[in-house]
Amino acid sequence: MKPFCLPVVLTHAQASDAAQALVAAVQAQPRLAIDASALQHFDSSALAVLLVGMREAKRLGGQLQVQGLPARARILAQVYGLSDVLQLPTVPA
Repeated sequence: MKPFCLPVVLTHAQASDAAQALVAAVQAQPRLAIDASALQHFDSSALAVLLVGMREAKRLGGQLQVQGLPARARILAQVYGLSDVLQLPTVPA
């Protein structure tokens, strides 16, 4: 199946729509890959969207796999202590 693709821009302004779209995608396919490689302009809301998807997948007995998350976003996840929750590889110091 085709992965769910995060948009180029994912900030607070886009978070609600992105979260709703991700939840719908997870409900259709509880084991889902998320392609984050297009993500260029983002804030911590992008991580919140991923967490919403993770919670929905867990509720349905599924699992999400985040692929292509930019290094800056992985660093932000480390700062917030979310790397393990989001199952992300750590960024070397």
